[in-house]
Amino acid sequence: MKEFWDTLIDRAKELSRERSETADLLNFYTKLLGAQKKIYDHLRSRRNWLPSGELASDLIVVRSMLPAVLDVAEADGPAALADHARSLRLATEAEIDESLLEYWRTPTDVHFFAKALLQPYARWLAETDARPVDRNLETSENRCPFCAGLPQLSLFKVQEPTSEAGGRSLLCSTCLSVWPFRRVVCANCGEEHPAKLSYFHTPEYDHVRVEACDSCNHYIKGIDLTKFGFAAPLVDEVAAAPLDLWARERGYRKIELNLIGI
Repeated sequence: MKEFWDTLIDRAKELSRERSETADLLNFYTKLLGAQKKIYDHLRSRRNWLPSGELASDLIVVRSMLPAVLDVAEADGPAALADHARSLRLATEAEIDESLLEYWRTPTDVHFFAKALLQPYARWLAETDARPVDRNLETSENRCPFCAGLPQLSLFKVQEPTSEAGGRSLLCSTCLSVWPFRRVVCANCGEEHPAKLSYFHTPEYDHVRVEACDSCNHYIKGIDLTKFGFAAPLVDEVAAAPLDLWARERGYRKIELNLIGI
């Protein structure tokens, strides 16, 4: 079976050839996914080491891979991101550690470098079942049951071989795990009244839709794997960036920006 990161990289390359309107985003995301794969492989291949679940204790290993993300940002990222990467190269280890721990304990979706570096770390935590012990974030049904991360997107897939209805799940923005979630409910505030929930999709992105809530004015993008089972949700969500423009123009705010900042 193809590795998780390879699947994302291959899909990003494929969509960059098909989607001229988001090709630049997807080309950058392809390079970034390559850096994340490098980080993940480094963590997984270390001899006599497994993550503890306490980032402060694991930082000496995790921090060493920050240059993989900095290299991509400098070579292929927008000017502001490249400038930030160059400034981080001058930062002390203590300053970098403080920044990573701040993001880990009080996450924000605009902290690009910490998010890019810690996603592979958090995924390795989930795969080794080393539950985070130093995040202390609120727990609720719309938070990842493993790391308490916010949802990046929602997924629909057939639950049973004989079923035509898609079961809904949420994908974590931190550890990239998936957990089941109720179908007709806002993934941000829990609104259940159908009149308060709206959906938008266009035939151009037939398996991707905007799920918006008029109670909290937030939205999330949903990937329908019952319509297109070969989608790589994280990548297909980026490729459908024009749907985010539609949502923002109508006053909705995304629950969690993706790694590209959209």
